Amino acid sequence: MTLNRRDFLKISGAGAAAALTGCATTPSVARGHVVVVGAGFGGATCAKYLRQWGPNLDVTLIEPNDKFISCPISNWVLGGMRTMKDITHGYDNLPKHGIKMVKDYVVAIDTAKRTLKTRGGATISYDRLVLSPGIEILTDTVKGFKEAEAAGKVVHAWKAGPQTALLRRQLEAMPNGGTFVMSVPAAPYRCPPGPYERTCMVANYFKKAKPRSKIILLDGNPDVVSKKPLFTDAWNTLYPGMVEYRPNNAPVAVNGKTMIVTTEFDDVKGSVLNVVPRQRAGEACAMAGVRNDSAGNWCTVNLATFESTTVPNVHIIGDSILASLPKSGHMATNHAKVCAAAIVELLAGRQPDPSPVIANTCYSATSSTTSGYVANVYRYEEGKGYVSQPEGGATPKGDELNFAYNESWAKNIWANVLG
Repeated sequence: MTLNRRDFLKISGAGAAAALTGCATTPSVARGHVVVVGAGFGGATCAKYLRQWGPNLDVTLIEPNDKFISCPISNWVLGGMRTMKDITHGYDNLPKHGIKMVKDYVVAIDTAKRTLKTRGGATISYDRLVLSPGIEILTDTVKGFKEAEAAGKVVHAWKAGPQTALLRRQLEAMPNGGTFVMSVPAAPYRCPPGPYERTCMVANYFKKAKPRSKIILLDGNPDVVSKKPLFTDAWNTLYPGMVEYRPNNAPVAVNGKTMIVTTEFDDVKGSVLNVVPRQRAGEACAMAGVRNDSAGNWCTVNLATFESTTVPNVHIIGDSILASLPKSGHMATNHAKVCAAAIVELLAGRQPDPSPVIANTCYSATSSTTSGYVANVYRYEEGKGYVSQPEGGATPKGDELNFAYNESWAKNIWANVLG
């Protein structure tokens, strides 16, 4: 199947996987208990669609946090364009779909017995397990980071929450003429365009409130990983002379007392330090033994079902998987729908769709009024993985119309995940 431009635009939104998956209209006889760990973009979506497409399934969703805090749009908080309240949402609607919510931490998983244990002492059995724990920040890969983080001097703020609010306060307290030092971890990492959007958001704030300040962006990669034309255009035209970009400059150490970040090439002093270390699949994946790539960091899966390639009956979705797909919130929701559809079919004794279609749409703000996007549709092909379809691409320059679309995208995907 070749997608024309009209079809591409129709399915590249939040419902792409649903649009091209037959489970929404296929009578379901699936029965069993599915446990989902993690109620972020991937986990909450998967639990919701499991119940919609498999109404006879028992679905338990385990999440320790009271609220959903969105990583997408969290950079806007750092730029003073939104507040933490704007990106924080409740889980109140999920039980209405028949999902059993368990507020707890998973502390052990026995994949042979198909059980898991929670910190609260519960033992929960499952027929299928879905892991969507997000990422674990490898703080020990940057010498001195843990000590500086504990002292509140250096944060990564790569999981939206208290560190986001702290970093915003640090930026507000920074003197006019100070230096904001941020690092980009070596790929793969959560949200490829995120560090570069954050640079734009902080620059937008500095331009208005601290115009003599500067930003040094230390990139652990040889070049801008995502949307390079969009971001370099913004740095050159909107914030000329404010952003100093240094590729191949991964931090190896940080000192919270002297406020110095050390790379292989230099010591970089800043007023505010935002160091983002390398990452790997969330801790629940280690408990289940599904961190199975060559480095033991990420999870390899059958991309048609998202079942682990080494541990049966365990599915992994979202940022934890290893694939040539972006680690984004939108992509996680598409993993979730394909995974949910596959589980419904498997528990009904049928074969899942062999050629699912997924999409990714990712907006990045370049100022308080302009954004750009990247959008792609992918079809799964046996032996090849997900193959990008024609008509996808990215905008080379931000504009006001895409900023409006950016705002709408966030509201719509939050409603799709949590509604």
